[in-house]
Amino acid sequence: MPEGDTVWQTARRLHDALVGKVLTRSDFRVPKYATVDLAGRIVLDSASRGKHLLTRFEGGVTLHSHLRMEGAWKVYGNGERWRGGPGHQIRAVLATADRAAVGYRLTVLELLRTADEERTVGHLGPDLLGADWDPGVALANLLADPSRQLGEALLDQRNLAGVGNVYKSEICFLLGATPWLPVGALPADRAEKLPLLAKRLLEANRDRVVRRTTDLRGKDLFVYGRAPRPCLRCGASVRVADQGDGAQDRPTYWCPNCQTGPAPAPGAPQRWRERYPRRGA
Repeated sequence: MPEGDTVWQTARRLHDALVGKVLTRSDFRVPKYATVDLAGRIVLDSASRGKHLLTRFEGGVTLHSHLRMEGAWKVYGNGERWRGGPGHQIRAVLATADRAAVGYRLTVLELLRTADEERTVGHLGPDLLGADWDPGVALANLLADPSRQLGEALLDQRNLAGVGNVYKSEICFLLGATPWLPVGALPADRAEKLPLLAKRLLEANRDRVVRRTTDLRGKDLFVYGRAPRPCLRCGASVRVADQGDGAQDRPTYWCPNCQTGPAPAPGAPQRWRERYPRRGA
């Protein structure tokens, strides 16, 4: 699933391509909106909220989309071949006189009144890359359920918005805690650093093509996608196991030597290859 920095980049690309311009064509390839035509409206804004995208149009209309696991928005110039996937994967087209934004594999796509956006994204916690960021609120949200596993608490967008599976593993590594540690068991000094660390990582990567969490030459990530290769700090084999409730299991990477706390329950599925490619791969 794309992380908050990837969604922020997508919003910026849409903003640069469309905002201030008049739509010459709109095409929504989902039954509910198949007859909707926004042609003639000015694009007012394109913004991210956590992992959600909000594209706003003249007349008080917003297009809400979410990339989920496989979705993407691509921007093309006039006459340029659309290369984001086969035609049957296209869910939305927003075209101006010189650009076309094409949404592929968007499982979440809805039109709503701009005044009603909070009904869709109002449940989210402070956005790590947004104007509403508040580390104190984010920390309070994370600690509200002290028995919850740290990795699951980080992925819960109601606590703080923008952390995905890559950052979950990397943040836990940098904190020196396994993702299965109850968040309430995290020492107070490390707990206080948690929101600030998440913010620093996403801000550092929002303008990068390849995500980096290390300062090591040629090594982008500490643990994510590295099982069973050696840990970059101690040389122990990085491990991976699923974490989640069964329906939302996520491959979770950690170093058993550098990170303290519980490991997965015996018999938990172990995955020794990366299931989801990271950005830039």
